[in-house]
Amino acid sequence: MASRSEPPASLDYFPTPPWATRALVECVLGDDPALQLDGKVVWEPAAGEGHMAQVLAEYAGLVVHSDVHDYGIGSQIGSFVGEGPDVIGRGARCESVAADWIITNPPFNLALDFAERALIDAPNVALLVRTSWLEGGERYTRLFSKTPPNIIAQFSERVPMTKGRWNPDASTATAYAWLVWSRRIGVNEGTIFSWIPPGQRQRLTKPNDVERFA
Repeated sequence: MASRSEPPASLDYFPTPPWATRALVECVLGDDPALQLDGKVVWEPAAGEGHMAQVLAEYAGLVVHSDVHDYGIGSQIGSFVGEGPDVIGRGARCESVAADWIITNPPFNLALDFAERALIDAPNVALLVRTSWLEGGERYTRLFSKTPPNIIAQFSERVPMTKGRWNPDASTATAYAWLVWSRRIGVNEGTIFSWIPPGQRQRLTKPNDVERFA
């Protein structure tokens, strides 16, 4: 039930509900001055149609966004992972701006590669992943055993995502969590496991979200 059955060539595009991004800022990053987005530059490297990038702009000083596919929102076009001339420039640079944060909902099958690059390119990283992504020997060996997240924030309620568009009335059986790394906290300082309380879907959905995103 936690899997997405998509063809191999699929871009695995599942837009993030706006409230789930707001939950990262308001429930996970909270009042910790080391983690605040205010005045910071955030890069969203799997921006799609901008569901997450536009919400991050409600909090951050500047949001730059890119994607491997042109969804028509003015993103810089290029791959965040892999090799070749279509890969977005290295050194935490997107549109020539150094990023304080990389925040994204990565494609599931490329999420490990996204995590590895993001941790090199930015001092702070937040990934929205299925909770089942915490399992697996390869992810443990390549990522979690070396650079465990500082925070794992599990959603207490489901975060419904549908392929290709945001459906505010959707439901799901899939569980999601935010994973956060910050060099200001320090690696290998232990992982804090917390819960994002139920009720955030209702609390953090704004009246104009349907008009903006659906």
